[in-house]
Amino acid sequence: MKILAFEVREDEELYFKKYADKYNCEITLTEAPLNFETLPMANGYDGVSILGKSHLTADIEDNLKASKVNFCSTRTVGFNHIDIEHAHKIGLKVANSNYPPTGVAEHTVMLILMSLRNYKQAMWRGQVNDYSLSGLKGRELNSLTVGIIGTGKIGQCVIKNLFGFGCKILACDKYENDEIKKYATYTDLDTLITSSDIISLHTPLLESTYHLINDEKINKMKDNVVLINCARGELMDINALIYGVESKKIGALGLDVIEGEDGLYHEDKRSDIISNQKIAYLRQFPNVILTQHMAFYTDTAVENMVKCSIEAIHDFVKKGDCPTSI
Repeated sequence: MKILAFEVREDEELYFKKYADKYNCEITLTEAPLNFETLPMANGYDGVSILGKSHLTADIEDNLKASKVNFCSTRTVGFNHIDIEHAHKIGLKVANSNYPPTGVAEHTVMLILMSLRNYKQAMWRGQVNDYSLSGLKGRELNSLTVGIIGTGKIGQCVIKNLFGFGCKILACDKYENDEIKKYATYTDLDTLITSSDIISLHTPLLESTYHLINDEKINKMKDNVVLINCARGELMDINALIYGVESKKIGALGLDVIEGEDGLYHEDKRSDIISNQKIAYLRQFPNVILTQHMAFYTDTAVENMVKCSIEAIHDFVKKGDCPTSI
């Protein structure tokens, strides 16, 4: 069994070797994404492993099938970069990956606490030996209401982490989880939006959730609301976020993902002219914290992403299906 892995980072190489040995397969690694220029590299391989910069459009999928590459696994949970419908149509089997929810959940709580305690401003001041307290008075989590939109694995983990802080927790999901009812109160989206001091998103990006947070929703929120997003950038309308911060309706933003991040995050842009004006503008506010889509980025998660990717192609070849098949 031969696998070609695209977009391989240095921190993944050890795990590729580990699971290549475990599953007795030959794996070739390249830093390049899968695109029309690199497509010929896939000739002779059973499957390919990719990350988010490899956009599997219908024409690329057709070319993979023509090259007898029948299997593709993405080392990501999300799969918006893959034309799943066309893959099914032509018989290209596709799988995504998973990893424990703890890393993203912990990052979420970190952003909540940093936002409430004005840590960005405090950190900036410390860099120039300004240790004053003016403007740094924070809020205590135990006295606030936190709204969690989406109670899948990550949302559930966030709720359980927050429960120990003593805050009131509201939850909203199409499918209610009886276990989570021990920690949070399920309610409808409008009630959560209007009642929460902090709102954190943990829902997938679907047609129905695109720009879930927009001008209309923000206008209904409490004044000084804190918004957190460690899910998908397009869940929040960046123009609405800018308006909310400028108007002081939004008290703080903690964003690990943001609309328009493609081509920017996970790249070293220190010597480049950044053309994304909206992200650059939003970043400069003292009450806005941006991390570079790194909530997932732990040793545990990276290993699991590589492991899932190799397991998926192995199972496709040997068994005809795999547990993470999309």
